[in-house]
Formats: sequence, structure tokens, C-alpha cells
Amino acid sequence: MGVKIGVFPASGALGSSIVNHLAKLVPEPDLVLIARHPEKLYDFKQAGATLRRADYDEPSTLDTAFDGVDVLMLVSYASFETDYRIKAHRVAINAAIKSGVKHIFYSSLGFGGDLTDQSIAHVMGAHIETEKYLSSLKDKVSYTSVREGLYSESFPIYTAFYDLQNPADEVTIPHSGKGPGVTWVKRDELGEATAKLIASYVHDPTSFKYLNKAVLLSGPREISLAETVEILGRAVGKALKIREITVDEYVNLPGIADKQTYKGVNLSREWATAWEAIRRGETAVVSPALHEILGREPESFEDTIKAMVE
Repeated sequence: MGVKIGVFPASGALGSSIVNHLAKLVPEPDLVLIARHPEKLYDFKQAGATLRRADYDEPSTLDTAFDGVDVLMLVSYASFETDYRIKAHRVAINAAIKSGVKHIFYSSLGFGGDLTDQSIAHVMGAHIETEKYLSSLKDKVSYTSVREGLYSESFPIYTAFYDLQNPADEVTIPHSGKGPGVTWVKRDELGEATAKLIASYVHDPTSFKYLNKAVLLSGPREISLAETVEILGRAVGKALKIREITVDEYVNLPGIADKQTYKGVNLSREWATAWEAIRRGETAVVSPALHEILGREPESFEDTIKAMVE
């Protein structure tokens, strides 16, 4: 019997990308796919994978979700709230240890510069705490924290929800666009590289170079927010520029509160810390890891955006 690889949650955007790539790298009967709606993964069941139902929001469902799993890919709780996420991750990690999981891959985020444990970005807080928690449990379980770079496809949350299908004439954010930028990276390439990391650990844990470490998967170049917006403009045929506003003005933009409210709490002011983090260079580090793991040059931000428009 092969090493059992669990993925939870296995059906979100990043989770499903990881699963699709893992299925090409390991036998499907070795996969245990755990999701809130496992029926969405029925094709994998037909190919031999085990499907289970569990949900971060129902902690008791995690009690036995990881039974029989040797290596777990834990995809972080989808939110940018801090306290609830930290608790949710801890419950899952504790359940995994209780079930006998030997190694946890954790999907962290590409703030914090060159793998530091400091970030001014509110969205990074839960990730840093979860990394620290995993590090404190090394006698019980080994881990790898995969700092997934900022998805190219997630540009709207950094550009006041700019819509390529209904493009506005300017981007109003609390940032001038100048200075350190973002090493944008295509989400499916993050999924592919993460799957390759898992497969490489499973194949030979003793020579795995990211044991009890973090790895940053970034895009191939740093792009300022001003250039980011110019690229969006070219893709939609507009001469697009940033108009810098204050955080107070940003928080009061129409529709922003609706998009950045979690469990009834408006977190748009907390979200605005992401621009300060970008300003300080937290998302500007170009890491060679993605290129090395994929074995090719990652897709450019321009190409990803062009494909999104088409």
C-alpha cells in the first residue's frame, strides 16, 4: 500500500488545483480528498481516491477526517480574519496529529518578505501564527509551510475590485503605485508546484529540502502596482492609472464594505494594511523556488491577465 496523501479542503480554488496536479503524480487510490462538498470530487472517487466530508466550520467533523492519512496538505481557511482562522487551523492540525499524520504541508501566503515571521499585513497574521504553531510541534509532526505568492488572479482585491469585464477609468487605492511591487504568480502554477513538492516528499522524505521549513513560491519578476494597473489597462484597451486616496476614503468607497465583511464585521480597514505591506517590500521578493520546482519559467502576469480577458 502506498503513502496516503490527504488534501483538505480539496475543492476550493487552490485545493482543487493541487488535487488535479497530484492525480498526475501519484496513484489516485493513494489520495484521501476531504471537502465540505465531497460530491464535487466524484470523478476522483471513480479513479480510486477516497472521499470524506469535513468542514472547518464544524470542528467535530475533523475528529476522524484524517484517519489513515500519512501526509496532509492543509489548505488555509478561506478568509482574511485572524482569530477564527488561527483556531480553525489549530483544530485541524491537532486532529491530524491525533490521527497519526506524519507530515503537514500548509498553504501560507507570500507576505512577510524573504520568509520572515513579521508582517504588517492583517491577512498574514493567521498564517504566521499557524507557522509558529507547526514549528512548536516538531516532536509530533514534521511540516512544510508553502508561502503561496500573491495570485495573479487575485489582483482585484489589491486594485479596489477592478473588473476586467466592466472596466472603470481609474483605480482608487490607498497607494501611489510607486516603490516595491508584487511578484504576481499564476494560481494553477502554485497548485502544480505545491503538488510536486508533496510528491517529492512522498517519494523520498529523507532528502526533502523543505523539512520543517518554509518555501516561498513567487512569480518571475516584481511588478509595481502602477505597472500592474497599466498591464490591466492594456488588456482592456484603456490608459489606466492609479488615483491615490486615503485609507478612510477607501473604506468608504461604494461596495467595499460589502466585499470585505466577514461574519458581520467590516474588515476593509484591516485589509488596507496589505498596501502598507506592499509599500514596505513584503511582496517584492523574487524566489527561484517556483522555477526550480516547475522546471520551467513561470507564466508572466501579462499572459495570465490576457487569458482572463479573452
